Amino acid sequence: MQAIVDGINGWVWSPALVYLCLLVGLYFSLRTRFMQVRHFSEMVRAIFRGRSSSAGVSSFQALSIALSGRVGTGNIAGVATAIGFGGPGAIFWMWMVAFLGAATAYVESALGQIYKTEYHGLYRGGPAYYIEQGLGWRVYAIVFAVATLLACGLLLPGVQTNSIASSMENAFGIAPAVTGTVIVILLGLIIFGGVRRIAQVTQVVVPFMALGYVLAACVVVALNIEKVPGIVSLIVSSAFGFEAGFGAMIGLAIQWGVKRGVYSNEAGQGTGPHAAAAAEVSHPAAQGLVQAFSVYVDTLFVCTATAFMILIAGSYNVTGPDGQMVFTGLANIAAGTGFTQAAMESVLPGFGAVFVAVALFFFAFTTVLAYYYIAETNLAYLTRNLRSEVLIFVLRVALIGSALYGCVRTSDLAWGLGDIGVGIMAWLNILAILLLQKPALAALKDYEAQKARGRIEPGFDPRPLGIANATLWEKRAARSESQ
Repeated sequence: MQAIVDGINGWVWSPALVYLCLLVGLYFSLRTRFMQVRHFSEMVRAIFRGRSSSAGVSSFQALSIALSGRVGTGNIAGVATAIGFGGPGAIFWMWMVAFLGAATAYVESALGQIYKTEYHGLYRGGPAYYIEQGLGWRVYAIVFAVATLLACGLLLPGVQTNSIASSMENAFGIAPAVTGTVIVILLGLIIFGGVRRIAQVTQVVVPFMALGYVLAACVVVALNIEKVPGIVSLIVSSAFGFEAGFGAMIGLAIQWGVKRGVYSNEAGQGTGPHAAAAAEVSHPAAQGLVQAFSVYVDTLFVCTATAFMILIAGSYNVTGPDGQMVFTGLANIAAGTGFTQAAMESVLPGFGAVFVAVALFFFAFTTVLAYYYIAETNLAYLTRNLRSEVLIFVLRVALIGSALYGCVRTSDLAWGLGDIGVGIMAWLNILAILLLQKPALAALKDYEAQKARGRIEPGFDPRPLGIANATLWEKRAARSESQ
């Protein structure tokens, strides 16, 4: 099974996809005139503007749902894996894919807002919706919806819960089956309560967990502040093959940095637009900016915190292109959560491993909640002309079963299956947003023009912008005109 999964991954995550993610991010950065830099302060302000309604969640809740998906095991185990197989230089390429990916996140999330619909009293949207309405490619939209339903409903949850089970066993000696049982109970209590309960949970847990983790990392860095310049130098020099011992690993550094960067921050993957579409906002560009900011939070803050802890402690191994160890800082620990736990434990004895286990539990658990929301949104798309209550029940049971199974299977298989899901979604979504970029760019230009005229909260009318089939926004603009 592992050989089959590795073979599929070799095709899905070929160098073509790795470089495509970087080039698309660069392209959208240029087309938006580096909006991720120009509008940084506006990103922060937009988070607190939108208010929830009967059909949509607030901008902050949408950000929390998106961050619950972005901030997960990739921020702890994923960073460690990137270092283990790509060397310290992989972190530089994670930074690059985050910086450039913020523009990609804006485009896909703005499109999610522009083409959102109202389904059973709730806003729904995402790549399947904008592919059909924006491009008119219903078959392609169905393919994406099915791929995402399988990835988020069956493949990806196991990656998250596998890391939870591994960290709990390392820190507390708790058997994976016991951890799996607890996860199943908690998941059932939340996801059977629907989208609003997910939003209520994530808006409390996500800010708390992310801030707490970054603060702990800051303590570790502060205790070893004299090592920081050397660590930064190591990351940058290794990224370009200048560091002794890592000179032959530049290709692996790029590959693993981009792969784990995309897995962690999800820019271009197509998951972010689902949460973006659920928000109640006055203009699609506002939520696009909010989602661009979430990429910064995920990679530039949380992933960097993990990387600095691991590199400062020297608690990692690096496998070279020939399969031989280039650097050995740990004994008998596979690349993953164990690196981070060992790093924290070496700096904060008796507390580090426990802290990482607790942090990872919250990170990964809320990510599974986000996966459920995304899977349900695509199921709603596929069954919009049917009564889907039974199918939603089946989805909930299947996701819970996948989460339980992930706790007891090998980590290599869990990550391999997750990589297949992420890669397929990325291929399908990147092609779609490249073909459908004009509405997102027009929305940004319109938003900037209204802000330049002094309007604090811009409104949106797609008709004068030449954006067709944005039905919900057209109706909203028509109602405003008649009042």
